[in-house]
Amino acid sequence: MTTEQDLIDELHAQAAADRDPETTPDVGIIMGSDSDLNVMSGAHDALDTLGFGEQTDFEDAPDERFTYETYVVSAHRTPDLMYAYGETAADRGVEVIIAGAGGKSADLPNMTASIAYPLPVVGVPVQEKSVDSVIGMPTGAPIVAVDAGKSFNAALSAVQMLARGYPELEDRLVEYHEELVADVAETSAALHDLGVAGFRESSR
Repeated sequence: MTTEQDLIDELHAQAAADRDPETTPDVGIIMGSDSDLNVMSGAHDALDTLGFGEQTDFEDAPDERFTYETYVVSAHRTPDLMYAYGETAADRGVEVIIAGAGGKSADLPNMTASIAYPLPVVGVPVQEKSVDSVIGMPTGAPIVAVDAGKSFNAALSAVQMLARGYPELEDRLVEYHEELVADVAETSAALHDLGVAGFRESSR
């Protein structure tokens, strides 16, 4: 059975390892509970869409150049693990963290942002009632945050940050945006040309 201390020790061992940055996770996704996974899966979907691979073994990176990892880290139940994750993230090669938490005391994004500073953290309020908690950081303790449940946008923001250093990612973001524009144009033309009734019929 894996213990919290086992995970902490593994994170520190990875931080101490001399790994090629091209083989380490670029984006870290953490959430307060596995019950948050349905909401946070939007971040996985966005990263998959942009060609990222999921890295489940720190020692064995997937073929994709850019990758992400996922952990459950509870600010209230496993504070030592949260501290270890934030403290080791940069040394483990992570360049941006996406952190999601729910409830009125959604402290994981905020605390991780403080611990991992200056590494950027994108906070995701998993529920509407979590918004105030996630965005309520004092001056001098920054966090980027998206609206409740918008983990897909959180991942896009994370890749925007990475793209400043990796032109390849900028190209992928532009291509993704152009596809969205093309979809809207196609839908607009179809609605106009078919008329409302015909469009609804064709969309069934």
